[in-house]
Amino acid sequence: MHVIVLMGGESAERDISLQSGSAVANALESSGHQVTRVDPAETDLCLFNWPKCDVIFIALHGTFGEDGQLQKILDKTNFPYTGSGATASRLAFHKSEAKNIFQTHNIPTPESVVFSRSTSRNSIEHDAKQLGYPLFIKPEAQGSSIGVSLLSEPQELNSAINLCLKYDSRGLIEKAITGSEWTLGLFGDIIFPLIQIKFNSRFYDHHAKYEDEATSFILDAKLSPTVKQKLISTGVNAYRAIGAGGVARVDIILDQHDQAWVLEVNTIPGMTSHSNIPLAAKEMGWSFPYLCEKICLTAIDSQSKEHTAGNSASNE
Repeated sequence: MHVIVLMGGESAERDISLQSGSAVANALESSGHQVTRVDPAETDLCLFNWPKCDVIFIALHGTFGEDGQLQKILDKTNFPYTGSGATASRLAFHKSEAKNIFQTHNIPTPESVVFSRSTSRNSIEHDAKQLGYPLFIKPEAQGSSIGVSLLSEPQELNSAINLCLKYDSRGLIEKAITGSEWTLGLFGDIIFPLIQIKFNSRFYDHHAKYEDEATSFILDAKLSPTVKQKLISTGVNAYRAIGAGGVARVDIILDQHDQAWVLEVNTIPGMTSHSNIPLAAKEMGWSFPYLCEKICLTAIDSQSKEHTAGNSASNE
């Protein structure tokens, strides 16, 4: 195959994207495929003269990667691309919109309130008090825990709001759920092994995700069959409710009453050799190059089926 790997970009997650993209490109090249690396920070994709390729592999994290903007551009190229379509990408990346979808489908998700730069601090303080501490302040559309704060008391609220609004014009006040952190990788109908995440910081922040070597990922965590199935079905329901496609990751909190709460669906999960999805795939016996190749082939097959269905409909 000739694969274009989109990596880098200008989002706050540029460095992580470069790591993901390089890992994917190297893996595909090791399997004998031709790879063209493209960085949107250096190339205007709206004006880009796309070379003929078999598939576009999206390894762009954050804004203009997993928020639907890029997918709209790629839809015009007629080349297959990996991951979810434009609508599902936008829904998953915007936390309040994703939560509305979860609630509509009766998928448990922590209670939250949206605020913006124009919302008065008194109003935010009131909403925070109503939700009750501890709580999170999160940018509405941002990934990798960038701009996120965990608050134990009202005195921390002002600085947390300021941090959040550095990264987005809107934010979320979200009730903090106490429990263990889990992530479930999904690839269409394929369910990867559950991973429990253990970390030393107050929450699974950017440092714990990418820098702290004490963070650990447990693939054989002891769970009762009932609780395990609850985590899996909750993750699958969230993936389907958003309309996700290809590989995606669902982040879940399991509270002390064994209730599973969906935090988010990540439609462009990290793809370095030590990221959650490759770790879970390896547990199934999939090498990293095989995973990357399968993601590409599935994207090609998916577009082929869509074209076939479209042609059939137009001929009826």
